[in-house]
Amino acid sequence: METLLAFLTVFTQPELLLLVGLGTFAGVYVGAIPGLSVTMAVSILISFTFSWDVYPAISLMIGIFMGGVYGGSRTAILLNIPGAPSAIATALDGYPMAQRGEAGTAIGVTTVMSFFGGFLGIAVLALAAPVVSDFALKFQPRDYMLLAVLGILLVGSLSSGSLVKGIFAGALGIAIGAVGRDPLTFTERFTFDLSIMQSGISFIAVMIGMFGVSEALMQLHHVDKTAVRQKITRIVPSFGTIRKHLPLSLQTSTIGVIIGALPGTGGDIAALMAYDHAKRVTKKPERPFGQGAMEGLVAPETANNAAVGGAFIPMMTLGIPGDAVTAIMIGALFIHGLNPGPMLMIDQPDMFWFIVGALVSANFFMLLFGLTGIKLFTKIVEMPRAVLIPLIMLLSIVGAYAVNNSITDVYWMLGFGFFGYFMRHYGYPLGPVILGVILSRLLDDNWRRAIISEREDLGRFFHGIVTSPLSLVLFIAVILIFVSQTPLWARAKKKLLGDPAEEGTL
Repeated sequence: METLLAFLTVFTQPELLLLVGLGTFAGVYVGAIPGLSVTMAVSILISFTFSWDVYPAISLMIGIFMGGVYGGSRTAILLNIPGAPSAIATALDGYPMAQRGEAGTAIGVTTVMSFFGGFLGIAVLALAAPVVSDFALKFQPRDYMLLAVLGILLVGSLSSGSLVKGIFAGALGIAIGAVGRDPLTFTERFTFDLSIMQSGISFIAVMIGMFGVSEALMQLHHVDKTAVRQKITRIVPSFGTIRKHLPLSLQTSTIGVIIGALPGTGGDIAALMAYDHAKRVTKKPERPFGQGAMEGLVAPETANNAAVGGAFIPMMTLGIPGDAVTAIMIGALFIHGLNPGPMLMIDQPDMFWFIVGALVSANFFMLLFGLTGIKLFTKIVEMPRAVLIPLIMLLSIVGAYAVNNSITDVYWMLGFGFFGYFMRHYGYPLGPVILGVILSRLLDDNWRRAIISEREDLGRFFHGIVTSPLSLVLFIAVILIFVSQTPLWARAKKKLLGDPAEEGTL
C-alpha cells in the first residue's frame, strides 16, 4: 500500500504534476535546439532547486530529462540537424520523409514510438531493476571494448553507398575523438602543439557542423526550388502501423534498456545499435533505409527513450550513474540528504517509487506535447530556402556556442561544416564520422584498462575473452557481424538463398 501511495504521489499533488509537465515541455524544446543538451539544462537546474524540497526538484529534472531525449528528433526530421546525439539515427530516415512532404507522419511515429520505448524502459526499472543491474555489473573493461567494436561495425549500416567510404569516415571520426589530452597519462595526442586542440574537439560542434552547416550549404544548390508542401492529414499512426512495428519496437526497446543500464553509454549508442539491428532484421521495408524507411524511425526512437529507464537502474540500485544526466541527479539527491544505492532501496523505497511515478507522468506529458504543435513545426520546412538557410546557420552557430560558451567551438563547427559539405558532395557518409567520435573514447579507455588489468599480456587478454561467457558472446557477435559485411558473405548468401531481384522478375 505504501508503495502504491509513493507511486501515486506525483499524480495526487497538482504542484508536482505541474512541475513534471513544465519540465517535459521545456525539455522538448531544449532538446530540439542543437547544442542545448539535457545534461546542461539539468545541471543548471540544480542551482535553482537547491533550496527546494526533494520531490519538486526531482519532478522538474525528470520532466526535462524525458522531454529532452525526445525533443532532439524534431530538428533531426525537419532540418537534418539532430538536436541531440541520440537523434542522429532518426535523421537518417526522418529527414528524407520530410523531403517527401511526410514530416507530420514522421513526427507522429517518433512520438508514439518514443512513448512506447519510454514506457517499456520504466516498466523494466520498476519490475526488474536488480536483475538488469546485476547483469550490467558483469561488464568488464574488455566487454565495454568489445561493445565499442560492435558499435564501430555499425559503419556498414550507416554507409548507404560504398562500404570503403564508410570505413574511411568511421576511422576519421575515431581520429577526431582521440584529439586532445590522454585521460590516463595526460599527454597530448594529435594536437600539433596547438593550444586550441589540447582540450579536444567538442563532439557537439562536430555533429552540428557536419549535419547543420553542410545541410545549409547543400541547400544553396536548390535555393530557387519550391519548398515541399507537408501533408498533415494524419499525425497519430494507425493501429495497423503500430501493430506492424510492435515486434521491432519490443526488440529495440530491450536494446535501449540494456545499453542504457551500462554506465558510460547512453541513448546515443542505444539508438545507433537499434538502427543497425533494424536494418539487419527487416527483410522488406516499404522504402530502403536511408530513404525514408519507417523502421529507421521506430528503432532509434524506441531505444533512446527506453534507455532513460535503463539509466535509472544502476543509479537507483547501486548508486552508479547510467549516463551524464543521472550522474547529476545523484548529486541532487546527495544535496537533499539522500544516498542513492542499495540502502536507498531498503531505507527509503518511497523515493524509488516516487521516481518511477514521475517518469510515468513525464512519459505521458511527452506524448501530449509531442503530438501537439506539429502543424506549426512543419511550417519550418515549408519556408522559402532563402529564409531557411540563414535559420539553419543561426541555429548551428547558437548551438555550437552554447556547448561551452566558446567561440572556438563555433570555428570548429564551421570548419567541420565545410568539410562535411565536401564529404557529401563526393558521396562520403557523415553518420560513420559521428559514430567514430562517439565510440572513440569508449574504445580507447576500455582497451587500455583491459590490457593494463592483464599486465599488458595479450595472451592473458584473449584467455579472459574465451573463458568469460559474456566476453565470448560479444566476441562471437563481433566476428559474425564483421564477416556479414564482407563480399564473401554476400556471395555465399546469394548462392544459398538466391537473388531476390531475379526472383521478382520471374
